[in-house]
Amino acid sequence: DAIIDVENIHRRLREAPEDRSLAATLRIVLEASLEVRSAVVYATLIVLLVFVPVLFLPGVAGAFFRPLALGYGLAVLASMIVALTLTPALALLLLPGHVARVRAPPLATRLRAAYLATLRATLRRPRLLIGASAIATLLSLGSLVALDTAFLPQFAENDFLMHWIGKPGTSLSAMARTAELARAELLEVPGVRNFGAHIGRAEVADEVVGPQFAELWVSVDPDADLELALREVGERVAGYPGVYRDVQTYLQERMREVLSGGSGAIVIRLFGPELEALQEHGAALARAVEALADVEHASPAAQVLVPQIEITPQLDRCAALGVDPGLLRQRAATLIQGERVGTVVRGQQPIDVVVWGAPRVRDDVSALRDLLIALDASRSVRLGDVADVRVDAMPNTIAHQDGSRKLDISVFLRAGADLDAAAAAIEETVRSYRLPPGHHAESLGEHRARERSRQTLVRVGALALFGVFLILLADLRSLRLALLVMLGLPLALLGGALATAASVGVVSLGTLVGLITVLGVAARNGILLIAHYRHLEHEEGVPFGPELLLRGASERLTPILMTALSTGLALVPLVVAGGTAGHEIEYPMAVVILGGLVSSTLLNLFVTPAIVLGSRARAE
Repeated sequence: DAIIDVENIHRRLREAPEDRSLAATLRIVLEASLEVRSAVVYATLIVLLVFVPVLFLPGVAGAFFRPLALGYGLAVLASMIVALTLTPALALLLLPGHVARVRAPPLATRLRAAYLATLRATLRRPRLLIGASAIATLLSLGSLVALDTAFLPQFAENDFLMHWIGKPGTSLSAMARTAELARAELLEVPGVRNFGAHIGRAEVADEVVGPQFAELWVSVDPDADLELALREVGERVAGYPGVYRDVQTYLQERMREVLSGGSGAIVIRLFGPELEALQEHGAALARAVEALADVEHASPAAQVLVPQIEITPQLDRCAALGVDPGLLRQRAATLIQGERVGTVVRGQQPIDVVVWGAPRVRDDVSALRDLLIALDASRSVRLGDVADVRVDAMPNTIAHQDGSRKLDISVFLRAGADLDAAAAAIEETVRSYRLPPGHHAESLGEHRARERSRQTLVRVGALALFGVFLILLADLRSLRLALLVMLGLPLALLGGALATAASVGVVSLGTLVGLITVLGVAARNGILLIAHYRHLEHEEGVPFGPELLLRGASERLTPILMTALSTGLALVPLVVAGGTAGHEIEYPMAVVILGGLVSSTLLNLFVTPAIVLGSRARAE
């Protein structure tokens, strides 16, 4: 904004007589600032409006991109306020005595001459230019659709987390032996500096797993080649038969836990009333999904059978003895599991008071059968006389959601697999699998989160684009011109699409946010250029025609190029750094914006004048 204001003031002062008075200088600065003020305000509103969809992103995507949108919006607002207040005052103080001694730079003069010659040639065939630009844009956006997709980019962390899962029933000692062999091999990989593992679970762990489950931690030196180390680590652990393993970063694993409740890229969640049916169909569905080309491994959540005491009241015996089965269960549960009956406070620490049976009774089934259950103050009954007491194998955990039992199937994809294609194939497999009545399945994970984020961007983005159209209509006061500017905005995405296809090669959420930014920049520069055309025609009396377009474009050439260069140079370090640690989200955005700056600048310098010329010619 400051560049546009200063350049316009500088040009107006250079065109004015040198022997002007202070009052004349003040009037020139004021008029030059007011000339672009309306366009600057409308352009800033457009930039802010196109970022509104980012503020509505849900979940993990919102946590990553919402602060970026807020920071960018505040910076744009601050830039506008400075350009409208401080910049004209500084220009009045510093520019008048400087302008008389400044000549037009030779580079700018030659660049303007070459630009005018090229623009003059293109304005002779505006329809050809617009048609060629539209075809190129469609082809580039088509190539963007054909690229692989990802929810978020791969994070360049130095610590790898590897799930190390043996077959059910594998002993703790066998898992420890294979983990020790893996440790010896992995420490030989160049760049690996340390190794750690934990097998099974602690007594109070937050994850319920069996002894066949382990997690291996591999730390890589920050100076080592992460991609090479990751590839060699994967090759070393590939030679262990009967052990499933996956290599991912800790942050990636944590995000998957948040998105789907599991560590796989996709989780299939089965719901149903019968636990045995869930286990049977979960195993069958996992085998069907694992047969897909993009799937490396699929496994249902492990359920370990543990011995539990089961007490089943015999209703006929209870009725014969006048025993309430509910009371019997309650008293037995109190003696075996315990019941909180109060709280005592020692110092500042509250301590629960729990009543339960003696250990010699709780740990012995025969003693439980001989246990006397008090029915009232005068009567008691032997537990074994009114109930069956036995030890049965029960699942160690039964998961529920919304009142229904569930079973999760974690699906891990092969390296380089396209998330959208794999998710579509998995969902087709789930739909074609016949579940018994009362059971159903749904898929969760990164693809669902990205689908929700994409739908949010599309829905809120459509409203934002309508708002952009209203702003263009309010500023341009021409329905036809506002519509043509809106239709020309996709041309600005050409460079971003080509840059993504040539460098990153993957369309992530950061790519979409970058494309939104490019749309805002293109609309901003377009409204500034068209506003200058209107100023020349209505304020300075220049008749509309190719000469007006040539003059207006040449006078706006310098600020358009300067704003594009200043923004592009700020992005160059991010592009040069690549997807290094800390820049994984910024890098694809910077690539898209940098490529989009090139195409949006060309759009404003060549296509926008052709659109204005074609629009006026058709209207007349």
